[in-house]
Amino acid sequence: MRLGSQVANFSKKKIEGTYVTINNERFYKITNSDAMRPFFMSVVSDSNHWMFISSNGGLSAGRKDAESALFPYYTDDKITESTAITGPKSIFRITKDGEPYLWEPFSDNYLGIYNTQRNLYKNTLGNKIIFEEINNDLGVAFRYEWNSSNEFGFVRKSKLTNISDENLDISLLDGIQNILPYGVNSNIQNTRSNLVDAYKKNELEIDSGLGIYSLSSVIVDKAEPSEALKCTLVWSLGIENPTILISSLQLAAFRQGLKVCTEEDVRAEKGAFLLHTELSLTSQSSKEWLLVANVNQDASNVIALKNALKNPETLEKSLFQDIALGSSNLQ
Repeated sequence: MRLGSQVANFSKKKIEGTYVTINNERFYKITNSDAMRPFFMSVVSDSNHWMFISSNGGLSAGRKDAESALFPYYTDDKITESTAITGPKSIFRITKDGEPYLWEPFSDNYLGIYNTQRNLYKNTLGNKIIFEEINNDLGVAFRYEWNSSNEFGFVRKSKLTNISDENLDISLLDGIQNILPYGVNSNIQNTRSNLVDAYKKNELEIDSGLGIYSLSSVIVDKAEPSEALKCTLVWSLGIENPTILISSLQLAAFRQGLKVCTEEDVRAEKGAFLLHTELSLTSQSSKEWLLVANVNQDASNVIALKNALKNPETLEKSLFQDIALGSSNLQ
């Protein structure tokens, strides 16, 4: 996969802060946020969501307490260091002027290869945060935004925009990594994470595109059966008929330009929910999609979501209404 041909660019970036309006909401914007030392933030909600997130995108999140985590509950230094393997992951293969380019926004592995700008936005209520990277060489901009919904859980909105004057063909891989199943408390995750991985069971409900993350059994020391009856659920809207990966095992293949295949059942691996599709974006056009994750879900929640996903427009409307209600309640 061909990378940028220009000389590595390590010019010093100017950091600026200002208020901006996005979708009729006031945000504080830090331009060139990556030029700062990574700093830690909290994202609040009107419900029982908790999220601690680094300015480089690494995060821990869950509901109620550390024992109901969506991503591992670690100290802030580990969260900052784990951005490559935990939380959002986006990789794009972009064809421009007949040449393929590999772009992985928010990854420090590509520093100096492209002329990029990273910006960070947080709304004044403190319940929404946006990460943005603009690639001036390839003429594309990508941003994702974390929201919360009392009914549906954590919501990640993503938007890819062609800011160039030409059409672009894009192969997209986007989602989240290191998803925790139900039943993994913070102590065992911190002291026996390799054992936890051995118990993980990642499944994809093919018809609905619903990712189900659970333990093969509850991790206990006693010699007795202990079935895991709850799970973490992840689903998406906005991309039609995507290839869905429920682990990170095929990331290297995608980077190399190889074909990736849908995964239906993966055991003893860290959970992921990654969408793959092919896009053609005309000049100044964009593509948006959603990813939603919730913890502590049971069989009734699985059935309800499978039915709701049969009517994606209605489900999306309900989701946005619940996000707006949360902001209103917080206000």
